[in-house]
Amino acid sequence: MVSVGYDRKRRVLEVEVEGGAVYQYLDVPAREYFALVSAESVGRYYNQRIKAEYEFRRL
Repeated sequence: MVSVGYDRKRRVLEVEVEGGAVYQYLDVPAREYFALVSAESVGRYYNQRIKAEYEFRRL
């Protein structure tokens, strides 16, 4: 994962992964964003708690 951003108003989590692909995850609570960025393993948290749980679109 290269970068992460969050739009609290729209509840959209935006993730840029290695290789340049950007994904927007929809209807993500702010607590998930804060848990992601403070996780001991950001990649593991992303794979287990974000990718598997939230609807997304690739930009």
